[in-house]
Amino acid sequence: MSDKIILPYRALVFILALSYWLYQFDGILTDPFGWQFRYLTIWSLTTSLFAAGQLLSFSCGLAKKSWDSLTSVATVISMVVVIQYWRLYFIDPLLVGSGDIPWHQQYYLHLAGPMLLWIDAFFILGAFQKLKKISFFITIFSLSYPIWMEVILRPINSIPIGVVTNGLPYPFLNDMLIADRIIFYIVSIILNFLLIFVGWFLSNILFLKIRRTLTSS
Repeated sequence: MSDKIILPYRALVFILALSYWLYQFDGILTDPFGWQFRYLTIWSLTTSLFAAGQLLSFSCGLAKKSWDSLTSVATVISMVVVIQYWRLYFIDPLLVGSGDIPWHQQYYLHLAGPMLLWIDAFFILGAFQKLKKISFFITIFSLSYPIWMEVILRPINSIPIGVVTNGLPYPFLNDMLIADRIIFYIVSIILNFLLIFVGWFLSNILFLKIRRTLTSS
């Protein structure tokens, strides 16, 4: 694929990611502790922003590394967000607080933004080349977010209010017993690692021929 296409594409992806990341700071003074970083979606957006910035720097010749692992990790996290968000949304939109954010933000954060990253990861960059390094960072992420919610957010925040506990950012979690929440976290961690291999398969098997065709044109 021509650099004349890749560079503008990566610039657009970075500008959109940065714009929506900065947009999250609107109104944080009235938010509970943790602000927008209470949500997994914003962890995903932040990781994707860093990945988009590094990919753009690489295309501009400002960086020597393509940051394959960072892009791969951002891709996995964004996949998790898309799967979990829409799974819960179709059960009940209130489980994910649907309606609390503008429609364009909802669809960018949970669909369009991740898809823009996936296009680069699978069709341009060819991510998921260093599985050990990717697995290491996904392990850190998989443990950090539940600990952040349970050890820091839940004791400090009094909302959302649930049947069992308060303060966890997603309302449905506050209605679950601790044992049920642990099972939910374990299943989510398993999903994280399954998606590493899904990403590897998509990048190195399914879309490899397409990527080679695009990069040779």
